[in-house]
Amino acid sequence: MIAKSPVPGRVKTRLIPPCTPEQAAALAEAALGDTLAALARVPAGRRLLVLEGGAGAWVPPGWQVLPQSGGGLDARLAAAFAHAARIAPDAPALLVGMDTPQLDAALLAESLSPARRTGVDAWYGPADDGGFWALGLARPTEQLAGRLLLGVPMSTPDTGRALLDRLSGETLTVSRLPRLTDVDDIRDARRVATEAPDSRFAACLRSIETARKVTG
Repeated sequence: MIAKSPVPGRVKTRLIPPCTPEQAAALAEAALGDTLAALARVPAGRRLLVLEGGAGAWVPPGWQVLPQSGGGLDARLAAAFAHAARIAPDAPALLVGMDTPQLDAALLAESLSPARRTGVDAWYGPADDGGFWALGLARPTEQLAGRLLLGVPMSTPDTGRALLDRLSGETLTVSRLPRLTDVDDIRDARRVATEAPDSRFAACLRSIETARKVTG
């Protein structure tokens, strides 16, 4: 998982306004908690958190925390796969962001199960905004990650298409994961909270919106 530490003013800034920096950071921490908990229920040999910023009490046991590299997001994603390849050579790796607290652990586990992995070289999780929320490689290497990710324009409506073109260019057999909504702005946040009403994220958003109505 690749993530930012939930520091006010440095995370989820597109939620500001209507949220305050502190509220946006609280939502980010809730999303982190939900996503980490979901991934903990997916069978894995190792769990790596590639983090920008300091780790807090929100990091559950069983996760190895590594610092993010420098550079743009494309370089940081490629470096995360390189980390995974060095730590566990020849093991498949799935990279997930922190913006999908509605992630269904059971569905993801089924998609990645040994029975479903036969003949699959990569996994791709499309996001509604044209990007992607997950990328998996059956045989990750630093070189392959670089060819797939370096230079891909990030955070644009064409990001996912550009990545799919790179995957096709490598002649990789790709398995599609479910389409999900990334939490970028308040409309996304409300939609995701509706999809996952029992999540930490939904509870946090309800608290924030209730407080806004009271003070407003």
